[in-house]
Amino acid sequence: MLRVAVIGGGPSGACAAEILAKAGIQTWIFERKLDNAKPCGGAIPLCMVAEFDLPDSIIDRKVRNMRMISPSNREVDISLDKVYGKTENEYIGMCRREVMDAFMRNRAAELGAKLVNGLVTNIETGNNRQGPYTLTYSDYSSGEATGEAKTLEVDLIVGADGANSRVAKAMDAGDYNVAIAFQERIKLPEKEMTYYEDLAEMYVGTDVSPDFYGWVFPKYDHVAVGTGTMQKNQALIKSLQVGVRERAKKRLVNGEVIKVEAHPIPEHPRPRRVVGRMALVGDAAGYVTKSSGEGIYFAAKSGRMCAEEIVQASQNGKIVPSENDLKRYLTKWDKKYGATYKVLEILQNLFYSNDGAREAFVEMCDDLDVQRLTFDSYLYKTVVAMKPLQQLKLTFKTIGSVLRGRALAPDKYTPVPSAVREDDEVNKMLEVCTIKGGIKVPANSKSQTESNT
Repeated sequence: MLRVAVIGGGPSGACAAEILAKAGIQTWIFERKLDNAKPCGGAIPLCMVAEFDLPDSIIDRKVRNMRMISPSNREVDISLDKVYGKTENEYIGMCRREVMDAFMRNRAAELGAKLVNGLVTNIETGNNRQGPYTLTYSDYSSGEATGEAKTLEVDLIVGADGANSRVAKAMDAGDYNVAIAFQERIKLPEKEMTYYEDLAEMYVGTDVSPDFYGWVFPKYDHVAVGTGTMQKNQALIKSLQVGVRERAKKRLVNGEVIKVEAHPIPEHPRPRRVVGRMALVGDAAGYVTKSSGEGIYFAAKSGRMCAEEIVQASQNGKIVPSENDLKRYLTKWDKKYGATYKVLEILQNLFYSNDGAREAFVEMCDDLDVQRLTFDSYLYKTVVAMKPLQQLKLTFKTIGSVLRGRALAPDKYTPVPSAVREDDEVNKMLEVCTIKGGIKVPANSKSQTESNT
């Protein structure tokens, strides 16, 4: 009987373990931090809810409104009710990763996967990395601070252990560039929290990120406020978070930071994702999209696709699949999603390159055709071809937006107004307290970019 170790208990690992366990394959799933709260916006597309049979209980908020905020503070509202017609069916799910991951991981365990609260510390890969594989790990299931040293021999490994993957190192998968995500979870006064009931905000500008965006995403009883940037700019990450805070401070007034998080995010797939009988999925493989930074759906999908290939090639665990068998998963993945990743990379390079382009990006998001194309792609992972007149209209709109954007790009950045309080009221509140805790923000702080102008 085939023996498989899934290392990493996030969405990619949990989905892989679920498929393997359903097929009756001996499966171990390793996760050191069973209460892990990964720093992540936590947005999931609607198609993921049905495709992965996710219950309402893991979804904190059903966001039907998105507000895009340009460098000059132009605000564009995107309503799913307007895009699709008034309905309760379309939404973006906002989740806390510790809740969603635990649900998916426990479901795999209920189906027969052996859930190990353990940290894999070494992987012996056998001759030419072909296995069998001996894992050395610390087992923390007893609850002791020091884990018990154990070993396990398996025939195949699924590496779902994130950007700093130990499996990737063992298989010499090659390096990749990473972006840095930084996030603060902030509890807000009731009035402000009500404003974010079903609304997410996305801020663009060099003050919040030179190559990505900042966000305010609603959770169960708080908002996630964060930003991301590429590895070359990682030294700026805290000043960029200050930029998000400053721009949104009148909407985050009197908030209190309850958690600070940071995490690396891959910028592109690794050079090698299958070596021997070891396969990478999720962040370990590099499956995060440019432009949107979406990774949860693609992590879960890659774990499932990899496991389905293992089940088929092994004849439900009767034989050990070959390296070429596992590589069929890569062929299918690249065929299905390769173009999507490339297009989003082009869009990021085009629209996140400078503030003029960001102004144009936000202006274009005010177009209903653009909104529908965007949300068809995000919510349902489908792309519908535009009609010739729509394409012509979009081309002229893009050119016009880019030209106007250059003129609108600001010399400095200012906070957006409160959406629930008059300016006098919110200014008095700010005199008492902006945001308690979290990163240290100097008095009269300015973003990195503004301070250099």
